[in-house]
Amino acid sequence: MKMKEKDCPFCHVDREMIRESDHCFAIYDLYPVNPGHVLVISKRHVSDYFDLSDKEVAVLWKMVAEMKSFLQEKFTPQGFNVGFNVGRKAGQTIDHVHIHIIPRYSGDMEDPTGGVRHVIPKRGRY
Repeated sequence: MKMKEKDCPFCHVDREMIRESDHCFAIYDLYPVNPGHVLVISKRHVSDYFDLSDKEVAVLWKMVAEMKSFLQEKFTPQGFNVGFNVGRKAGQTIDHVHIHIIPRYSGDMEDPTGGVRHVIPKRGRY
């Protein structure tokens, strides 16, 4: 069942935004994977990333690049994981497009080889 706009936490943000544009904004994740974990969120209530317009996609990724620079300066991570979930079976829990930017640090996990390939445990190894 799709979340209605009136019930969407990303349509009614009650915390400070790091940055904002006409089409998107960035906030810290409430449940960060690592220090500095940021979400870039579409202002339009859309569940599926692939339903965004070309312009919306472009401004989201522009904001992702801006947030990468911001996080690099503020947290000095050694790397990043960037991605999004589409659909419940892929782990999407809020039916509103958002992109995760997760700073990565030396030693934050034993072996980070494969990065996002480990979304399905034990299948990420080459």
